[in-house]
Amino acid sequence: MNLPSQETPSQASTTLFPQALTKVNGSANSSAWVKPTRFLDSISTEMAELEGLIREYAQTEIPLLNSVSSHLLEAGGKRLRPVMVLLGGSLFRPPDERVMQAALVVEYLHTATLLHDDVVDGGETRRGHKAPRMLWGDEASVLSGDYLFSLAFHTLTRMRRPDVLELMSGTTTKMACGELQQLTRNFLDTSETVYYEIINCKTACLFGAATKMGALLSGASPEAAQSLYDYGAALGMAFQVVDDALDYGDTLQTGKPVGTDLQERKITLPLSHLLRQGSSEAQAAVQSILNEHVISDCHVTQVIGLMQDCGSIPYTLGAAQRFADEARTRLASLPDSPTRQLLSEITEFVVSRTS
Repeated sequence: MNLPSQETPSQASTTLFPQALTKVNGSANSSAWVKPTRFLDSISTEMAELEGLIREYAQTEIPLLNSVSSHLLEAGGKRLRPVMVLLGGSLFRPPDERVMQAALVVEYLHTATLLHDDVVDGGETRRGHKAPRMLWGDEASVLSGDYLFSLAFHTLTRMRRPDVLELMSGTTTKMACGELQQLTRNFLDTSETVYYEIINCKTACLFGAATKMGALLSGASPEAAQSLYDYGAALGMAFQVVDDALDYGDTLQTGKPVGTDLQERKITLPLSHLLRQGSSEAQAAVQSILNEHVISDCHVTQVIGLMQDCGSIPYTLGAAQRFADEARTRLASLPDSPTRQLLSEITEFVVSRTS
């Protein structure tokens, strides 16, 4: 994957974030699938079926486990990762039972990481609701994540596809390494290269694996499956870069607390850009804030103002756009079809979303 070159951000827009090209359907409190864009009508039937499977397969004889997992699984969401499985398979033939199970696996793995991440980060909210750890405690949250992780791999082994099992086991190992690398990264390290390595491991590789898994289970050639992995990985990079920009956005627009990454001293691309390209006074102010015992909401507001002065958000969104452009180029070798067009259009959604 090619890392985006460091370019001067476009000054065409004076707003902090561009408006979304399309409007997300449903409310933040809906338990239904929140369709990412109007372009995905073609798989609405499969996604509705998947929603039922998500609830059914996660049910156990342990009430606490059911409560914790259901709280997050039924909180809605874009379900982009399982969408990638379905579309990766649909390029070659309509999704069958194994592709549906693969989509389920990806959603369980992703949900398990969210349960664990909230404990590691001390997160209080998730998808517009209280994080499970705030309701049932850290222990229940971790163990519920462990269960979903195990359930995902139990489902994978029953597919009896060694290539798919190898792909996903390698992916989850890579994801764990990315989280550990982020956890141990010193906030004095402003390297973009390290940042891209981390998000490739913790986010992009699952997007790539999801798309490739759908293709493999649908009879794609090794070359086509790899092209789809490269597409998904580049899309995942764009997705995470935008996510990191949105962390410094408007809570009313994103539905998420502002400045969480700063308060956790995570050096994501917007902050890295400010620390490298900001004035000497701005850099000194940010370093002083990062050395504070507690980073307050006032500190967050101050840093956002410095980012606006430095153009850090347009710079970050420009990097996301270049990853999205790379993702589209990876589709060129694949057969032209409505599904390929959908995959291309998803790249536009990822970089234009506001939540």
